[in-house]
Amino acid sequence: MDNTVFDRIRSDISGNDVILYMKGTPVFPQCGFSAALVQVLSHLGVQFKGVDVLSDPGLRDGLKQFSNWPTFPQLYVKGELVGGCDIVREMYQSGELAGLLDEKGIAYTKAA
Repeated sequence: MDNTVFDRIRSDISGNDVILYMKGTPVFPQCGFSAALVQVLSHLGVQFKGVDVLSDPGLRDGLKQFSNWPTFPQLYVKGELVGGCDIVREMYQSGELAGLLDEKGIAYTKAA
């Protein structure tokens, strides 16, 4: 694998507190799983960067190797892979995601 792809991923992850590698864009997700994660993050009011892996096959393949995670979306918080749709949705429903955001110092809208 081309190291420049890994360098770009590391740079993206370190330069954005919350980054979502997804199919499509936050405004126009191209799969239900990506749409679900955008919805969770938007509901929490989390500022995040969305990166469309469909527009860049090299990045898509590189991320699978970089993260050792075969599917998208992939959510990173403060440089750490949190997981994909099912994991993040479960964390959201259990309150674990809010706890992680608190722990990492990420601003979000706390439910009343």
